[in-house]
Amino acid sequence: MENKIFVLDTNVLIHNPKALFSFAEHRVVIPIVVIEEIDQFKKGVDEKSRNARQTGRDLDKLRSSGSLQEGVRTEAGGIIQVTVNRDVTDAAGKLFFLDRNDNLIIGTALYFKDKYPNSQVTLVSKDVNVRIKADCVGLNAENYESDTIKFDEFYTGWEDLEIESAHFDEIEEKKYLSNIYGDFFPNQLVRVIDESNKERIKTLRYHAEHNLLYALTHYTGQEVFGITARNFEQEMALDLLLDDDIKLVSLSGKAGTGKTLLAMAAGLQKVVEDSIYTRLLISRPISPLGKDLGYLPGSKAEKINPWMQPIYDNMDILLSLHDDKSIENIKNKKKASITDFMDYGFLELEPLTYIRGRSLPNQFIIIDEAQNLSPHEMKTIITRAGENTKIVLTGDPYQIDIPYLDSQSNGLSVAVEKLKGEAMVGHMTLDKGERSALADLAAKYF
Repeated sequence: MENKIFVLDTNVLIHNPKALFSFAEHRVVIPIVVIEEIDQFKKGVDEKSRNARQTGRDLDKLRSSGSLQEGVRTEAGGIIQVTVNRDVTDAAGKLFFLDRNDNLIIGTALYFKDKYPNSQVTLVSKDVNVRIKADCVGLNAENYESDTIKFDEFYTGWEDLEIESAHFDEIEEKKYLSNIYGDFFPNQLVRVIDESNKERIKTLRYHAEHNLLYALTHYTGQEVFGITARNFEQEMALDLLLDDDIKLVSLSGKAGTGKTLLAMAAGLQKVVEDSIYTRLLISRPISPLGKDLGYLPGSKAEKINPWMQPIYDNMDILLSLHDDKSIENIKNKKKASITDFMDYGFLELEPLTYIRGRSLPNQFIIIDEAQNLSPHEMKTIITRAGENTKIVLTGDPYQIDIPYLDSQSNGLSVAVEKLKGEAMVGHMTLDKGERSALADLAAKYF
């Protein structure tokens, strides 16, 4: 028997079906109850159901190479085994009620631990309660972390840097500064501070190709579809959003920092005013806060209204601040509405359910609440981008509504960490709340 044996919980395969092949030369054990649970998920049309079907296809393909009950060897040299041993019941029956699938999965791990005392048996689960119960009976239990990042070291996209007065004067004269200060990521924002006069502050952006720090050129305080930045974090974010050479921008931060509003303002500016892109496409995962509304009557537009209401709220703010002459003349109205922008093709609202399979060229795409996506779903969305398309991801990694995702394993955090070294990618973490004093207080203390 192999030195290491990994027993997988159902939620690991539902999260990532390729977890089957992620344990190199070691033995992977799938309890039969996991197959039964996966079978219950296979008929849906969401990501969970697609992963269930993919797991079934992978296991069925392995059957052509041998017996799953005995174990089939993979290309990496490991073994994948589906166990149906009745002795599992005896191992688990001494400790748990067997009417819970979680306990049967733990019992499988206990059985392998007793049968192969010289092997290190580990139960892998995304469910914290399963890991706690496993630990209570002496099992080694771990989270599935192939896609996780160290959130304590999460890339913020900017940093402060104190420099000599002579170098600060050089920035004022040349609008750029040679990088002699260390390593920066492409498009990282740097707030340089005169060490002799702390009130002298300048925001620069790092260009990796020339190894230079340039003064901001895309946002210099101008009005962007009716709004202007209220703090230096928003200035940095707008500079990334307005740069057409950056094809993927991610904005993370707590509630009320302006992530969605800034992204929408930049998108409307680029689509309506500058005609750089043909359409602003805004999408968000359908995940409720609190009890779900259930099935809703009406057309697709009517069904998604409750989920898109935050987008409507931000749009109302922008339209109240912006006087769009072209729409006003076309429609003969005193004030443009969100319906006008949608009717004339400037704006499209689409739930993520319908984005799979699409190819989206020449569009400014905003994915709101991106922290509620898995890394695999994030990959699916980013690969929708066609020629001359820009994608903006917004979200708060601390406000996650999806089971088995957390601040370390959600798609937004993983995308930021994995793509931070690319020249066409920029990231900004916003911390200062601007919605209201009350909203900022709640975000700070709760």
